[in-house]
Parts: sequence; structure tokens; C-alpha cells
Amino acid sequence: MVKGSDIMQRKAFSAEGAISVGPYSHAVECGEIIYLSGQTPIDSVTGKLVEGDIIHQTEQCFKNLFNVLTAAELTPDHVIKVNVFLTDMGDFAAMNAVYSNQFEAPYPARTTIGVASLPLGARVEIEMIAMKK
Repeated sequence: MVKGSDIMQRKAFSAEGAISVGPYSHAVECGEIIYLSGQTPIDSVTGKLVEGDIIHQTEQCFKNLFNVLTAAELTPDHVIKVNVFLTDMGDFAAMNAVYSNQFEAPYPARTTIGVASLPLGARVEIEMIAMKK
């Protein structure tokens, strides 16, 4: 039987300028690894999905994610893996154009997955894994 004191306590990060649309933490630390929850393009001021095309939505996702990195005292240079979820793979080139300006070489590893739908009608959701240096 596992005792409550034997269970690892989650070190969670909450960020101003990032929105949770469910019961989850913006990020959780496990040793040297920080797992950032997926961020949809919700404007933290209005609480609503940003208006506009995939470029605007992708920019907002990164804005939200970088707020979470800041809360964890990290920068984009700490990111080692990114997962991008798109509802339309026809948006790949435009998303990629925004993505390419978020990091410097060498870029993090990345996976892009086409999905049927995302919360609140978002066209993109992005999650990251970062490592403390």
C-alpha cells in the first residue's frame, strides 16, 4: 500500500496570461523536466478565442506558452520538444512560419498532428516540454 507521504507531490506552475479550460495545471515539474499543458489561442484578457486566421491563433498559443515558461523561470531556449495539433493540415505552412520565429537553432524536436477538433473551436493547440539547464 502506498502512503500519502510516499507519493511525489506535483510542483505546478500557474501563469498570468494563460488560461485553463479544464482541471489541469499550466505546467508540472518532474525532476529537471517541465511539462507544459497544451495552450489554445485564448486571449487571457477577454477569456475568448482570438479572432483571425491560423497566424493569429498560433501567435496567441505561443504568447500563452511563453507566459507559462516565465512563471517556471524558463525561456524558449529551455524547450526540448513541441507538439502541435492542427484541425486543418492545410494550415501547416502558415503555422510553421510563425513557429520558425519562436525559437533559435538548434530548434526543439517537434511533432505536428492533424486532429478532428480542439476545445472551443480552436484551429491550433500547442504543448511543450522544457528542461532546466
